Amino acid sequence: MSLNLGSILLGSAAERPEHPAVKLGDRTLTYAELDRAARGVAAALHARGIEPGDAVALMIPNVPEFTVGYYGILYAGCTVVPLNVLLAAPEVTYHLQDSGAKLLFAHPLFAEPAERGAAEAGVPCVASEGGADALDSAAFAGHDPIDTPHPTEPNDTAVILYTSGTTGKPKGAELSHSNLFVNCAVVVPKLLPLGPDDVALATLPLFHSFGQTCIQNATISLGGTFTLLPRFTPEDAAALIARDRVTLFAGVPTMYFALLHHEGGADLSSVRFCMAGGAPMPVEVMKAFEKKFDVQILEGYGLSETSPVASFNVPGKPRKPGSIGYPAWGVELAILDENDVPLPDGERGEICIRGHNVMKGYLGRPEATAETMRNGWFHSGDIGVRDSDGSYEIVDRVKDMILRGGFNVYPREVEEVLYAHAAIAEAAVIGIEHESHGEEVKAVVALAPGQSATPEDLIAWCKERLAAYKYPRIVEFVGALPKGPTGKILKRELK
Repeated sequence: MSLNLGSILLGSAAERPEHPAVKLGDRTLTYAELDRAARGVAAALHARGIEPGDAVALMIPNVPEFTVGYYGILYAGCTVVPLNVLLAAPEVTYHLQDSGAKLLFAHPLFAEPAERGAAEAGVPCVASEGGADALDSAAFAGHDPIDTPHPTEPNDTAVILYTSGTTGKPKGAELSHSNLFVNCAVVVPKLLPLGPDDVALATLPLFHSFGQTCIQNATISLGGTFTLLPRFTPEDAAALIARDRVTLFAGVPTMYFALLHHEGGADLSSVRFCMAGGAPMPVEVMKAFEKKFDVQILEGYGLSETSPVASFNVPGKPRKPGSIGYPAWGVELAILDENDVPLPDGERGEICIRGHNVMKGYLGRPEATAETMRNGWFHSGDIGVRDSDGSYEIVDRVKDMILRGGFNVYPREVEEVLYAHAAIAEAAVIGIEHESHGEEVKAVVALAPGQSATPEDLIAWCKERLAAYKYPRIVEFVGALPKGPTGKILKRELK
């Protein structure tokens, strides 16, 4: 039995050839145009001697060329290696060498680090010869587009997604055609009643699993439209939502906060669904956003290693702010202790996952794979609890937990208290070394525009609301917290 993730584009192109698939500004690619361009890229790869099963890297932002290249690589029977466009040349070299990529497609804006990194890795880079814009033209292939995509097996590797590398070098999670097909074509439509006339805003980076699966691939599987925003600002996001009558917005918490406090206002009346993920959503931000825009935020949970959707809040089921909802269709979640023994409802343990969404493993790292995928379960590294109604909540990251004087302090709990303070715009809580306590609790905060507070004010605020061992003894003010490409706060840069 063959299965190629590219079949979702084939199906939508056959059913809705003239329907808009992807938009960027005034530029639109229909399904027929997207399909033909992807076939041209596949032909170009074959002409270059790239064979089915080879890895091909993409270093392209949220522009149509990413989607064209992505499906062209799949059509060729190859493996897609999406790279963060902000990588420096040595990082490009590492990712190309680790993945074994045979070719790198790069956008002209990022040609310099891409070409230097590729040269060091001994990998050809297509960035300047016609530019990445050539990806949307069959002329790039030098001959006619391929007739039909190369057949692949369900367990063949479709995409290699690199983890953030918070500890050591980034690892490549191997996701199969089956992993990604089921996650986008079955899981997402079961979570939200979306259809072919829905329009999604693609401002989450497509090289990241959230934007790639839940926006690009899910929309294409439904025959809908997604409109691209290469760099998120609340002004541009609000303008695109209003212009294209966007019905689905997916973002990380910092994006919701920015829209909520956008001084120019935002018309979100067309939006039917909001998805949140990538990091825990502060409850106070969620409540304020929903009240202001009269649209429900449905928070989900997943990782690159789980394609990514593992659980989700869904319409019609009880929803508690701060909850990551219920296991997705065909997915099991469990709260396990350090010996992989299931814990009772209400007790904290590691969130573990098994199902069709779990990766094949980490490329070339059998020991890391064995450590993470023990006893049939993928171990997420997140601490959570299961409620009696079957829903789950993330308490914190195992690695973020602070051990203060023998007591466990979960940063998210402290952050929730800080976000409830009117002066706080952003907050992150970390542990720092302490001579007698082992670790001390430190809060790094950014104040909201026009607000003021002293460290003493915030320490007193937390002291009134938290146990004595939990409240921060140290408060540092910054203009803004460091964030990754998805808008997720980077705690490792604060330590």
